[in-house]
Amino acid sequence: EVQLQASGGGLVQAGGSLRLSCAASGFTFDEYAIGWFRQAPGKEREAVACIGSSDGTTYYADSVKGRFTMSSDNAKNTVYLQMNSLKPEDTAVYYCAADPYNGSNYYSVGSVLLYDYWGQGTLVTVSS
Repeated sequence: EVQLQASGGGLVQAGGSLRLSCAASGFTFDEYAIGWFRQAPGKEREAVACIGSSDGTTYYADSVKGRFTMSSDNAKNTVYLQMNSLKPEDTAVYYCAADPYNGSNYYSVGSVLLYDYWGQGTLVTVSS
């Protein structure tokens, strides 16, 4: 059974940093795409950072490029999202998600529609 559990959210001042963690179980990273998504109040869920390990495809939203970095520790089955230079507009509930991926999926790694497995969200609030 695929399970994902995100943690690490909190309240931070603009310009600060946070690191989110996503503990994963029930699948092998090499065979899945894994992504971080966020949803702000009144807005649609959007992809933040994603990776398809089978072909190395990565995706970063333009709004976070140069500030956010996604990484993984395969030994711990954990994926991280390091968020630096946070802005008030980064305030959202952040989710991690996963889905089988072989590089030939219909949807790209940066598409919300690719992912069937979702963890609970963790709230990130950036104060100005």
